[in-house]
Amino acid sequence: MRGKFITFEGGEGSGKSTQASLLAGRLRTLGISVILTREPGGSPGAEMVRHVLLAGAAKPLGAEAEAILFAAARADHLEKTIRPALERGAWVVCDRFADSTRVYQGAVGKVDDTVIRALERVTVGDTRPDLTIMLDLPAELGLSRAAGRREGAAADRFEGEELAFHAALRDAYRVIAAAEPERCVVIEAEPPPHRISDEVWTVVCARLGAAQVETEPPAAPPAPAGASEPARDVVAVP
Repeated sequence: MRGKFITFEGGEGSGKSTQASLLAGRLRTLGISVILTREPGGSPGAEMVRHVLLAGAAKPLGAEAEAILFAAARADHLEKTIRPALERGAWVVCDRFADSTRVYQGAVGKVDDTVIRALERVTVGDTRPDLTIMLDLPAELGLSRAAGRREGAAADRFEGEELAFHAALRDAYRVIAAAEPERCVVIEAEPPPHRISDEVWTVVCARLGAAQVETEPPAAPPAPAGASEPARDVVAVP
């Protein structure tokens, strides 16, 4: 049986990485095999592209070039990490996915929608999220949280944009959520993380029946001394 694909979206500092990790941990307590991953990144090739994008090296080339690079990273991520996991029945929890390209490069970066949709059609195809949690937070608060998280380090390519840019991102995410309510659920990201996590869990159980999923069989006996055991999950730590 194919696994479930859950994505987290939202502006900078909205807590996507935290909530993705908390959800993955909660699913694992039910015996569900989970892959926790992120974009850009999540596979060796995509992680290399991540460095280029977040360092701002592609910014002078324009939003369209950035969209193409994000699509290239996503194609590798899907091929190497996401699709194999779903096919073997694991659940995939991903910090950002195609909605981020729609918003950052499309709605705010002004890349033509036909280009964004064509890139998505080629890279994503039928591998679309079963559920997308959109964490909604005022741009000012999100940027403040992001700055605190950096602890004095320089802002990355997108965190360093002006407030108006981030306010526009928030609006664009809301537009997507309103257009696709069967997939997207908006959750306010101002409360403490544990309260948001409980709300996320309620949504996941209601939409995907997480609490009713059949758990994995008991773990196999330990491998003989000296034998190597392959990792079960490929995890990209946010």
